[in-house]
Amino acid sequence: MKIAVTGASGLIGNALVPALRTDGHEVIRLVRRTPRTADEHRWEPQHRSIDPTLLRDVDAVVNLAGTPIRPRPFTERYRQEVLGSRVDSTRTISEALAAVAAEEPGRRRVLLSASAVGYYGDTGDTVTDERAPAGDDFLARVCVQWEDATRPAADAGVRVATLRTGLVIGRGAMLVRILGTVFRAGLGGRMGSGRQYWPWIGLADEVGAIRFLLTADDASGPVNLTGPDPVTNADFVRDLARAVHRPAVLPVPAPVIRLALGEFGRSSVLAGQRAVPAQLQAAGYRFTHPDLPAALRDALARD
Repeated sequence: MKIAVTGASGLIGNALVPALRTDGHEVIRLVRRTPRTADEHRWEPQHRSIDPTLLRDVDAVVNLAGTPIRPRPFTERYRQEVLGSRVDSTRTISEALAAVAAEEPGRRRVLLSASAVGYYGDTGDTVTDERAPAGDDFLARVCVQWEDATRPAADAGVRVATLRTGLVIGRGAMLVRILGTVFRAGLGGRMGSGRQYWPWIGLADEVGAIRFLLTADDASGPVNLTGPDPVTNADFVRDLARAVHRPAVLPVPAPVIRLALGEFGRSSVLAGQRAVPAQLQAAGYRFTHPDLPAALRDALARD
C-alpha cells in the first residue's frame, strides 16, 4: 500500500512510520514545514490547503495531526489551538480524499483518523465501548467535531475509522516521562480519590492496531484504541511504582490538581473512562501488551 501519514513527528507517528515501511508499505509524510527529504510533502492544514495530486495514488491516510494536549490550564487561546489544529487537519485530508475518490470511484481507500477516549467524558466505573454517547466537557466536544470532520471522506465511499486512543504508554510519552521521574524520586501517589479509570494502551499496540486496521476491511466508525484491561488511577500508580521499585505513598489531593490544572485536571486527571476495545477485539486484533504492568515494563526499560 501507499500510505500518507500526518503528524508523523509525534510519539505515535515516529513509531508508526518505520513499522509501516518494515511491513513493505510506501510511506509519505505530510509536513507543515519545508520538506527535508524526498518522502516529505508540504501541506498547510491551517489554511485548508493541500496539493490535490499528493493523494491521487494513495491507498490509505493515517491522520495523527493535532496540537498535543498538555498538563496546563485551558486558556481560550489554547482551546482554539487544540480544536482548530484537529478539525482543520482532518477536514483538509477528508475533503482531499473525497476529491480523489470521486475521480476513481471504484478504488478502495481508507482513512484512519485520530480521536480520543475523551469523546465519552467522565463515565465513572461504567464499562464503555464504542456505542456510548459523547460527553459534554471541552475535550468531549473537541472529539465530536474532530470525528465529524471525517464526514466528507466517508460520504465519498472511503472507509473511515476514528481512533479513540487512551493514554499511550511508551518510551518518550509525556505521561511516562513525567510520572516516571516523579515516582523514581519516591514522590508518587494516587491522584484525587484514585477511583477514576485511566484507559491506557501500550505504544506497541497503538502502532500494531493501526497496522491491523489498515487492512481490516470490516472495521469502520469509532474504534477504541485502549488496553483490554482498563485500570483505576490507584491501580495505575501502584503498577507504576512497582515498575520503578519505589513506593506510591504521596497522594495528590483533588483540590490541588483543580487549582493547578483547571479544566485539564478535572477532565483528564480526576475524571476518566472505563473504555474497552470492543470493536478492535471483535475484528480479531491480539494485544502485544494485554496488561498494564507489561506495557509499563516495556516503556520504562533502560537501554
